[in-house]
Amino acid sequence: PSTEILENLSEYKDVYSEWATNEKVALEVAAGASMAGARALATMKHVGLNVAADPLFTLAYTGVNGGLVLVVADDPGMHSSQNEQDSRFYARSAHIPMLEPSDSAECYAMIQRAFELSEAYDTPVMLRLVTRIAHARSLVEKGERAALELRPYVKDAKKYVMMPGNAKGRHVAVEARERKLRADLPSLGLAHAEWNGTQLGVVCSGSAYNYVKEALPEASVLKLDMVYPLDEEAIRAFSSKVERLVVVEELEPFFEDAIKAMGIIGRAHV
Repeated sequence: PSTEILENLSEYKDVYSEWATNEKVALEVAAGASMAGARALATMKHVGLNVAADPLFTLAYTGVNGGLVLVVADDPGMHSSQNEQDSRFYARSAHIPMLEPSDSAECYAMIQRAFELSEAYDTPVMLRLVTRIAHARSLVEKGERAALELRPYVKDAKKYVMMPGNAKGRHVAVEARERKLRADLPSLGLAHAEWNGTQLGVVCSGSAYNYVKEALPEASVLKLDMVYPLDEEAIRAFSSKVERLVVVEELEPFFEDAIKAMGIIGRAHV
């Protein structure tokens, strides 16, 4: 489900692109570009993310220089894959923020937002697609492209060389980064409540949002653009105003488990 991303990106002659030997190499090449000061993107589907997991978890510790975005396309229903897999767990395990769009216009906007977040919080950012979004078409309003200078490279072995002595210090930085991001979430505007009464409230994201809008037009909806870390303040505020809370998500009960851990009990539909 992710192949067309690179095929189309390669048509932009002023953007350097290449196919790598495998997904691990692809992410490492993108990481090198980021460390040198350029914005860089690596794209793959969920099975490829398994191959790229080694550098991914280390990049969570090193952070970035130029913005670094990893686009991963999950394949619910296995339209072109050998298994189903929920990449949201990679974001949680690596402590890396993840965004999830619900249509083509949001894909366009969230890539820009992902680069901005990456540079603001010194972290790789993941963008999760699914097949139904990757192979969908919708109207997109394009903006003007901004010419960005390379960010200066500063040699910093303690930041970029993950020997155990340095990694221990960077682990502290990862925890501090995530705490700051969680604290900032209410001001980032990445959770959207759409009100249509208080009888039924649905928490969802991505393609599931489209299913909810079609199947449950009477429901109020909390749409999460950032699926990790979760905006707990927004979820608590939304759940407190509805009589029944339902979680709708594809594949694993990622939101459901997190919301239950907050002490909010909902009923999940997969």
